[in-house]
Amino acid sequence: MTLWLALAALALFVLTIGCAAAEVAHAPVVDASRLPPLGTEWRTENPYRGNAEAEAVGRTVFNQSCARCHGADAAGGGSAPDLRRLDGFCRAIGDAKLRHDCMVDNDVFFRDSVLHGKVRVGVVHMPPWEGLLPQEVLWAVQAFVESQRGK
Repeated sequence: MTLWLALAALALFVLTIGCAAAEVAHAPVVDASRLPPLGTEWRTENPYRGNAEAEAVGRTVFNQSCARCHGADAAGGGSAPDLRRLDGFCRAIGDAKLRHDCMVDNDVFFRDSVLHGKVRVGVVHMPPWEGLLPQEVLWAVQAFVESQRGK
């Protein structure tokens, strides 16, 4: 009986890894034409922070592509981290220059996490979005997430 349970657990583990590895990103359907174009060189700082139009575009994309794991309207509660807390430490810094530098580091972390995804021990926790999201859309998603802080 113990051998049977061990084999069943192993089979479940292998199936889980197979399902997670099959997780793929699909380009969202969104009109980002009203956002100022950013060119092809990826930025290190979110140029849309506080931009209401970008937040609206970001909400559409987030709810199409991210909500399944991060919660609808970035409210958390999914299987993935609550993204509204991502820049909390930076915002608590009193010194303006240090806070700005921290936010830039946070922006780079967000950008790279979205573009390259999160894979740990061969398990895809978040698929890579590189080639599917132009930077205008990626930064709009971050602007939306930041707008949901405290809600």
